[in-house]
Amino acid sequence: MKKMQIFEPAMCCSTGLCGVGVDPELLRISTVLSTLKTNGITIDRFNLSSDPQEFISNTVVNEFLDSKGADGLPVILLDNAIVLSGKYPSNEELVTLLDIPANFLESQPKAPVKASGGCGCSDGKCC
Repeated sequence: MKKMQIFEPAMCCSTGLCGVGVDPELLRISTVLSTLKTNGITIDRFNLSSDPQEFISNTVVNEFLDSKGADGLPVILLDNAIVLSGKYPSNEELVTLLDIPANFLESQPKAPVKASGGCGCSDGKCC
C-alpha cells in the first residue's frame, strides 16, 4: 500500500477546524481523511506548529521548506516523494494517487437502529 503524508502550515490545532471561521477546504480534507480511515487507508497529517520535528526529520520536506518556505504548504508526499504542493489533493487526485476505488471516499452507512418494543428480545418478551 502506498504511504501518503500531508505536511500542513502552522494552525491552531491539528486539523485547523477550530475557531470562528472554518476553512471549507480544511473541513473537506478532514472529512475525506476520516472516511478513508474507516476504509483502512491511513494518511499521516503533520501540522508545522504542533509537529515541527516531523518537518525537520523528513529531508524531502526540509529541503522543500528551505527552497519554497512555509507559504508553499501544504505539501503532499507519496512514498516520500512530493506529488503536490500549495493545495490539498482533490478527491479525484486522492483516488488516482492512492490507486483506490472511488467508493472508498464515500461514508459507510451506519447500521440501522433496531426498532423494538423493549430490550430487543424476540416475540416482545424481555430477557
